Amino acid sequence: MRLRLTPRDTSFFDLLAASAAHLVTGANLLGELLGADRPTRKEIGKRISDAEHLADEATHTIMRRLNQTFVTPFDRDDIYNLASALDDCMDFMEEAADLIVLYKLDGLPARVSDQVQVLQRAAELTAEAMPRLRSMENLSDYWIEINRLENQADKVHRKLLAQMFDEITDPIQLMKLKEVVEKLEDAADGFEKVANMVETIALKES
Repeated sequence: MRLRLTPRDTSFFDLLAASAAHLVTGANLLGELLGADRPTRKEIGKRISDAEHLADEATHTIMRRLNQTFVTPFDRDDIYNLASALDDCMDFMEEAADLIVLYKLDGLPARVSDQVQVLQRAAELTAEAMPRLRSMENLSDYWIEINRLENQADKVHRKLLAQMFDEITDPIQLMKLKEVVEKLEDAADGFEKVANMVETIALKES
């Protein structure tokens, strides 16, 4: 670990951890949404939207702090990009939830639930990893597992697309469901992007 002679604003660690905690909330609500009836889905969708707004506020707090802080705990651009990547994960999950509600999609294929389960685990791992940025220790298991999960998500995504094109004859319904499935895949990719950034930051700081 490099020697630092200047004081650092360590509140960034807490802010990034708070931002990641919103992802756990969003992913779990997304799981609830899949198992809910249509009227309940609308209420859960509102809660996911609220969680997304809180995540946005957390991101904006980090950006404001960056503008006000002279010495940051690690590279300023890395903090900015990491905060933005965390926010993207939440945005993708909220978009998927919103589409499910708006399109009134009933009887979703079981593999959509598999996608969401991957996101729930990725969110948990990400929330657990953010506080460890303070020491930059014990992070390798995190990014290795996230990369494994993303590979799993890719396989689920491909099988789901094949199933949809085989079984769904209504082109409008197919288009709607495909849009949801792609947003969930984007979220999985987003979590991998966060993990790759953490790996880069840890290597820089070692």
